[in-house]
Amino acid sequence: MDFDLTEEQHMLGETVRRFYETEAPTARLLEIYDADAKLDRALWNRSAELGLAGLLVPEQYGGVGLGLLDLAVAADAMGYCAAPGPLLGHSLLTLALTLGGSDEQKARWLPGLASGELVGSIAFGEEGDAWQPEQWRLAIRDGRLSGIKRNVLFPSDADLFLVGVEGGGLAVVERDAAGVITQEWDGVDRTRRIGGLSLDDAPGALLPCDSAVAGRVRDAGLICLAADAYGGAHKSVQLTVDYANERVQFGKSIAHFQGVKHQIADAAAEVEPARALVWYAAYAFDHRPEEAPRLAALAKAHLADRYVNASRTMVMLHGGIGYTWEFHCQFWLKRALFDRNYLGSPSVHRERAAVLAGW
Repeated sequence: MDFDLTEEQHMLGETVRRFYETEAPTARLLEIYDADAKLDRALWNRSAELGLAGLLVPEQYGGVGLGLLDLAVAADAMGYCAAPGPLLGHSLLTLALTLGGSDEQKARWLPGLASGELVGSIAFGEEGDAWQPEQWRLAIRDGRLSGIKRNVLFPSDADLFLVGVEGGGLAVVERDAAGVITQEWDGVDRTRRIGGLSLDDAPGALLPCDSAVAGRVRDAGLICLAADAYGGAHKSVQLTVDYANERVQFGKSIAHFQGVKHQIADAAAEVEPARALVWYAAYAFDHRPEEAPRLAALAKAHLADRYVNASRTMVMLHGGIGYTWEFHCQFWLKRALFDRNYLGSPSVHRERAAVLAGW
């Protein structure tokens, strides 16, 4: 049995990594942070030309028709580069339409989403850190939605929102529809904008599916965040190693100091084995759906904590420069904090994993 990725998946990851290293280097990330910029549409369009916007969209609607493991490979590469963009929310919207949309809804929205012409987002969070489908309370009556969603990805740039509604339902809302008000917040990770979504008797297209689809979409989001966290943690360790070999103190590089070696070794030993957890969770989503909810919860919880630890070690071992705005450490540390909290904290998902295991 082969436990590795396929040659095509390795190529996908390398292609996405090279693309963002070229198109969104750290100098560009700093421009985004400094300018308080919104979505870079030109960059998103170029990434859509690679097929990223339509990775999960069936070929009949103009997509690539790949699985979640392929998306996780791309998310890993994006996390490694701290790449900006709406891929997370966009992909979850396309997945929801593919799994639970009507033929009419698929034909209406999937081609534009696959090409990148339309930008998708998700609106799951509600007050009180309520992220999970069984916690949603936003009301829908006769195709109209009223309520408030929090921590919405790219609220001012998205064309379509996948909104979680009471009972674990899902609805698609167009940004320009009457009764839709968006608000931008200054979140910790400026490469992935968040804000609020207020709906006042706004029209929404309810997907004709049960709450199981919402759970599947949530699990896919957890796995993508875990993959992003693995890529970011891997990069954090690499940046720390590179700096330790360059920084000279008392006539030798700090990589020679035992205390520095131990901290880097501990970070690497925590991060590297976690790769398999992400891959298997994504594989299970595609091929063993009965295992996917628990594995997704575990992957999100474990990788989020590993990323925070690795990025904090990175900042600490860079010394004073690691805390400065101009240096690049901040991009990965802030991304780690985003990955840790978005769609629920590690403690939330460890509890879910325990319940799912019957503990």
